[in-house]
Amino acid sequence: MSESEPSQSARATVFGSQEDRILKRLEGLDPDLMAYIRDFAYGTVYERPGLDLRTKELIACALLTSLGSPAELKTHLRGAVQAGATPQEVRETLLFCVPYLGFPRVVAAMSQLAELEASRAANTPEAESA
Repeated sequence: MSESEPSQSARATVFGSQEDRILKRLEGLDPDLMAYIRDFAYGTVYERPGLDLRTKELIACALLTSLGSPAELKTHLRGAVQAGATPQEVRETLLFCVPYLGFPRVVAAMSQLAELEASRAANTPEAESA
């Protein structure tokens, strides 16, 4: 890609083909919340230089594991892979959380990852939904 060509936004990479559906769901919860997530989280924070998107997504997976946020974790597990992380890197990121977060949080996160991997292997729509 040349410098004159626009790069794909972090939001588009993370959300993938589900971007419109996710933004509509967020807007249905609250239009201002959707705008904050779209414009600040993805338009400002995710677009900062210094870390590549793959690294940002692996960090997001660790943080969402710590919060116990399964719906958001599912989006970012998929987003990490779409941003170039290997399934093994995602697993290692989750395993690294064990001494800090404990087994229950990591077991729950690994369950989410297993579901994602199974749906990707079966090439089902679940692999793209969040």
